[in-house]
Amino acid sequence: MRHTIPPRSGAAFTLARGQRLTVIDPEGEQVADLLAFSAHDTDEVISSGRSLDYASRIFLTTGDALYSNRSNVLLRIVEDTVGRHDFLLTPCSADTFRILYDEAEPHRGCFGNLAHALAPYGIGPDRIPVAFNVFMNVTVDGGTGELAVRPPLSRAGDRLVLEAETDLVIGLTACSAPQSNNFAFKPIQYEISGPPDAAGA
Repeated sequence: MRHTIPPRSGAAFTLARGQRLTVIDPEGEQVADLLAFSAHDTDEVISSGRSLDYASRIFLTTGDALYSNRSNVLLRIVEDTVGRHDFLLTPCSADTFRILYDEAEPHRGCFGNLAHALAPYGIGPDRIPVAFNVFMNVTVDGGTGELAVRPPLSRAGDRLVLEAETDLVIGLTACSAPQSNNFAFKPIQYEISGPPDAAGA
């Protein structure tokens, strides 16, 4: 079953070990912030620092693992039709829009959407780390280290498929930041399949 996350909103759900999560960009150029927590102990959470350290690069794709703060693999990327995602920048928030966009009445952003969606799982705002920003296109100048947010490379129907290595609580958004999405807000879709043995794979 395919689920749709409306523009500038978020969702949370469980993903069992062996199940696959497919994140889909139905219209193109839309980012999805992804968080993962161990369902058995939500103090164990996806870690940008661990994942990038162990991969020895900042752009992760098919075959790469998303590690936790305890160096356990939470998710593994098994299919990727885009090949460019960000794992450096924090979820956009009301403060992001106030500081970077000078908005007087800012949207709560992905941070607020994730906090709201994850609250029923007992996960509070202060436990939200850097997300794996699916389809987000951030370039880094190798000389100066300057970051630039570019339009996503994803086109309509592009997808990222991840397999759970343990039971998880997932937070997922249709990103709210104008620059991240080429200044248009669109939905994100996702599907859950498996586990592989149950699906006959």
